[in-house]
Amino acid sequence: MISTQLPIEPVLPALHTALREHSIVIVQADPGAGKSTVLPLSLLDQAWLGTRRIVMLEPRRQATRAVARRMASLLGEPLGQSIGYRMRLDSCVSRDTRIEVVTEGILTRRLQNDPGLEDVACVIFDEFHERSLNADLGLALCLDAQAGLRRDLKLIVMSATLDTGALSAFLDDAPVITASGRSFAVDTRYLPRNAGTHIEADVTATILRALREDAGDLLVFLPGRGEIERVRQNLGQRDLDAGVEVMPLYGDLPAAEQDRAILPASAGVRKVVLSTSIAETSLTIEGVQVVIDSGLARRARFDPRSGMTRLETLKLTRAAADQRRGRAGRLGPGICYRLWSPAMDQQLAAFTPPEILEADLCPLVLEIANWGAENVQQLRWLTPPPAAACAQATELLQWLDALDARGRITASGREMAGLGMHPRLAHMLRQARRLGLGPLACDLAAILSG
Repeated sequence: MISTQLPIEPVLPALHTALREHSIVIVQADPGAGKSTVLPLSLLDQAWLGTRRIVMLEPRRQATRAVARRMASLLGEPLGQSIGYRMRLDSCVSRDTRIEVVTEGILTRRLQNDPGLEDVACVIFDEFHERSLNADLGLALCLDAQAGLRRDLKLIVMSATLDTGALSAFLDDAPVITASGRSFAVDTRYLPRNAGTHIEADVTATILRALREDAGDLLVFLPGRGEIERVRQNLGQRDLDAGVEVMPLYGDLPAAEQDRAILPASAGVRKVVLSTSIAETSLTIEGVQVVIDSGLARRARFDPRSGMTRLETLKLTRAAADQRRGRAGRLGPGICYRLWSPAMDQQLAAFTPPEILEADLCPLVLEIANWGAENVQQLRWLTPPPAAACAQATELLQWLDALDARGRITASGREMAGLGMHPRLAHMLRQARRLGLGPLACDLAAILSG
């Protein structure tokens, strides 16, 4: 086993024992413990793995590439040999790959094509506390596959902030392995925002202050791409030192630019990374000693009245704020500027609600029907999907001819599920192809998906 002297190492023998005796294990480890990198590598010599692979889920594309790259570097190999990654429209794997790091939707597609996961020995759910819809669906499908097809399939659920007691009870009293993290002291400074000013102005002023008064690279959390670009423009109008480089980091950014923001800066360069919430977990951005937190996040929420999903800018939760603050203390002592008051800090909600409670469930209901279940209640859910939202989704899918009157998937529904997009868009593509308008429909689907 590779030694990195990370906090996860002392608990690995207990983890290996638990995996020999149980099919499901929970790992609670603080940020910086090494659970996303050292833990999967430690499983490569376990007898139960045999010639099968380990699949590890990450909630975001950036983390998927970064975690795979880090594990490959620990082995002294290029990506695509023992360690690979797979995501929509991008993969780096080979026949020799033993650990595949994948985005969460990839697991669902894999299960639909191979319900027994015949070439997989273990599925690891990393950062499960984020409770994305795809992670909850993936766990439900894996539990179903484990119960009916693969008793030997191992599942590891990992998180830093979950209620492990409730999760263990849900997972048939699965053992919990706990490891502390490796973090340094972070000085938290509250800077309440100025009344009547835009968030971009306050963030820009705080960045300029930190560049004057503090050392190290800066990681700045903003709610979305628009705010990032406006702060970037603000900084471009200031007389910054020649060695300061401003770098954006958000989901739609090309992979090369994302990697540039994550990897260490060149000698003599001081980075200011303007990021959305994608940098809250998994990613370690080299050189960061200062975090500036706007206190805002953008979340997708489904409106049942309109049948549409919209993005809303909301206050951060306490768990997310603590995750962001911790980014300043990953590599050494750090500073976190919070653009809100101590009184407001006491009013933050504890956790972000699971996505399954707020999302459009139409894609989920179609996936479940494609799995072969007639309703969502046939699967085990940590948080059951709301009945009203499921009923609304079922009604829409029947109108789209994806489900029949009994809720079973139709031939057209199976084709729609295979397209990997929202059922509304998949239905549009099918109808457009029939009308000879396929290319136009593909363009529209790409625009609407974005």
